[in-house]
Amino acid sequence: MKIIGALVMYTGLALGANAAFADTSDLLALRTGDMKKLVVHETPKATTDAPFMLEDDGGKATLADYRGKYVLVNFWATWCAPCRKEMPQINALQKEFGGDDFEVLTIASGRNSPTGIKRFFAEAGIDSLPRHQDPKQAMSAQMGIFGLPITVIIDPEGREIARLRGDATWDSDSAKAIIKALIAKRADG
Repeated sequence: MKIIGALVMYTGLALGANAAFADTSDLLALRTGDMKKLVVHETPKATTDAPFMLEDDGGKATLADYRGKYVLVNFWATWCAPCRKEMPQINALQKEFGGDDFEVLTIASGRNSPTGIKRFFAEAGIDSLPRHQDPKQAMSAQMGIFGLPITVIIDPEGREIARLRGDATWDSDSAKAIIKALIAKRADG
């Protein structure tokens, strides 16, 4: 009897894994332009439980605190020109799609002064993104963030489903279509 129960459970897990694959494979067709650099994983990957610093209050959080929604995590730095270029576009994504099903997290990786981050956000008109930090790069290292910018998409279960190395046009029709598709999956699921 235990064997039958184990087989039923294994089959259910396998079907769930296949559903996760089906959930991300259709994103491939939505990638155009520089969004073709978005690598959609065949199988979701584990993330880290390393904490990052929350803006202003010095508190800490982990990616697990954002489970239940799709999260676009952008690793960036104030000194990184491509990061600075794409930040207003990422801000626009949060303004348009941020809510119960989707959220953008920005995490300044490495040495970035809180004052410098605030100044950059003010100068660039960034008004909808958090100013979180990973000053010792513990989270970044565990996530395999080498070079900036890198943007990771996390599913509602807290797993990495896609990654883009380098900058992209995050307010493009392709990027918006990808986010809309994820939100629609969340609403259906």
